[in-house]
Amino acid sequence: VQLQASGGGLVQAGDSLRLSCAASGRTLSRETVGWFRQAPGKEREFVAAIRYNGYTYYDDAVKGRFTISRNNAENTVYLQMNSLKPEDTADYYCASSGSLILSSIRTAAQYSSWGQGTQVTVSS
Repeated sequence: VQLQASGGGLVQAGDSLRLSCAASGRTLSRETVGWFRQAPGKEREFVAAIRYNGYTYYDDAVKGRFTISRNNAENTVYLQMNSLKPEDTADYYCASSGSLILSSIRTAAQYSSWGQGTQVTVSS
């Protein structure tokens, strides 16, 4: 599967952004799709994931502010980011895997396909 992430930008604290992860070559509804982020000088970290069954999972840092969703007709996964904070500044990546057990969804190395990053910058 090929993934294309988009939607990043420069916003102010408190603003919202919606990231998109469009797929080709495989149906995302059968995959676990995750969003990860990597700030300069830091390791890539888990943000959110949606499994094939529609269940969603979030890192505590974004719970209540970010929402991951899937549009099966468009074969696209979205990450709605509200109440953005300067500490949300990072490159955001989407990733997918067709066979991922629940205990692995927060681990970047377990995902088999990755999109390019989209940069999110939140100014204070």
